[in-house]
Amino acid sequence: MKKNHDDVCEIFCFDEEKVDRGKEKLHLQDTMSVAKIFKALADDTRVKIAYALSQEDELCVCDVANIVGSTMATASHHLRLLRNMGLAKYRKEGKLVFYSLDDDHVKQLIELAFIHSKEVFEANEPK
Repeated sequence: MKKNHDDVCEIFCFDEEKVDRGKEKLHLQDTMSVAKIFKALADDTRVKIAYALSQEDELCVCDVANIVGSTMATASHHLRLLRNMGLAKYRKEGKLVFYSLDDDHVKQLIELAFIHSKEVFEANEPK
């Protein structure tokens, strides 16, 4: 089977100024931290949990488990990972533990991902 390489440049560098600017800007960023955020969200259950939290101010662990269809142990594990990655926070009230997204940036990230996913799906739907 012949591979199609139409999506690869046939020259080494087209615009050196853009390349230099891009390298400079990229050098100033903490890409590893950003990659860790996306890695934390690269799990279906954690995305479901993050989405559920984006829709409410806060949810207790047992309600999160019920919403995403998991055990409390599984939900707790994933919530702890989201908390350790700086995406969620929690507070304890008696025997209940309530989780929420860490801030509006995380909420916006989740909401934008779902909006984009819907747009991509709709654009690729047969007409």
